[in-house]
Amino acid sequence: MEGYFAIIGEQLGIPPFLLVVLFIWTFVWKMLALWKAARNSHVVWFIIIAIFNTVGILPILYIFLFSKISKPSKETIKSSEKPKANSRKRIKRK
Repeated sequence: MEGYFAIIGEQLGIPPFLLVVLFIWTFVWKMLALWKAARNSHVVWFIIIAIFNTVGILPILYIFLFSKISKPSKETIKSSEKPKANSRKRIKRK
C-alpha cells in the first residue's frame, strides 16, 4: 500500500505520508456521515456523500448542518394536533 501512495504522491508532488493522512481523514468523515444519513433515512444525502469525494468537507457539512434538518415524523404531527372540543373526557362526580 505504501508503494501506491509513494507513486501517487510523486506524481502529484505531495509527500506520501500526507496522502495517507488525507486518505484516513476523508475515510473517517465519510463513514460517519454515511452512518448518520442511514440512521436518519436520508437516502439522497447517503447517495451524494457516497459518490462525491470532497476531502471530508461535504460529510462535515452534512453532520453539523444538514442532518439536524429532518421531516416531521407522524408522531410529532399527531402530538401537535389540538384535541377536538367534543373529545374531552367528562369527569364523573359522585
